[in-house]
Amino acid sequence: MLSGTLLRSLNKSSVMLRNCSSGSNDLKSLLITKMGKVVTIGINRPSKRNCVDSKTANLLKGAIKEFEEDSSLHAGVLYGTGGNFCAGYDLNELANLDKVDYLNTINDEGSMGPTLRHIKKPMVAAISGYAVAGGLELALMCDLRVMEDTAILGVYNRRFGIPLVDGGTVRLQAMVGLSRTLDLILTGRSLTAKEALEWGVANRIVACGTALGQAISLATSLVKFPQECLQADRESTYNAAYNSAFRELSKFEQNTAKRIFKESIEGAKKFVSGFGRHGKSYNLTEKDICDWEREFKSKL
Repeated sequence: MLSGTLLRSLNKSSVMLRNCSSGSNDLKSLLITKMGKVVTIGINRPSKRNCVDSKTANLLKGAIKEFEEDSSLHAGVLYGTGGNFCAGYDLNELANLDKVDYLNTINDEGSMGPTLRHIKKPMVAAISGYAVAGGLELALMCDLRVMEDTAILGVYNRRFGIPLVDGGTVRLQAMVGLSRTLDLILTGRSLTAKEALEWGVANRIVACGTALGQAISLATSLVKFPQECLQADRESTYNAAYNSAFRELSKFEQNTAKRIFKESIEGAKKFVSGFGRHGKSYNLTEKDICDWEREFKSKL
């Protein structure tokens, strides 16, 4: 249960968010609100299911850096507006990149945000709707994940030949093991909240529409502890999980992704043209038409 003080803070936060996004819902692609020692960072591109383009990725990097450097803030919450966490990288932008620009998106810090390093302070993901492709990688970047019971995770980029480049192959395996990771990344299937909790990807399941409030409550519960000790134990835990090799492993992930430029761009163009929308993993290839069918259609 949320305390009365926290509920009042949430109501105040909602007012601030509405003021920031007056006019077009996508006017500001990132919404930042400080609530005591907690900061909320919201991806605000609801018309795109909060897909991240290069501009939003850079804003996200800047916002998290400011959070890390602000000594008055001890925890953060990452969320998406309009009912979805994040549906990955903006494929409309990707479809129009040439090889040089494509390779530039796969940079040392990450294409979706600062995903190729550990955030210096605890961050909680408030997951609603879809957290797929790069959106799943953003959720995995966070320390804890509060997931609504109707939310969906998945490596949906599998449908279009677009690789994971934001630490997903590294973090997911450390979290759930090799077999389950291969299940997700090879099939591109959906992972429900119930299964995500059973696997250990989700830390909490909450009712639809409550992820942000519950994530703020969880983040607030972390700031009351002695912070130097919390940070030391957190750092040691990550070191134990990755044996100090996260950066090296992520670099290997990026290098493999850079080899498939052509397939990635073609996949993005397929998405733009309508193939594989809404999580569909069938009808991803164009049907071969026999000569007699072609001749018949030409007469119609």
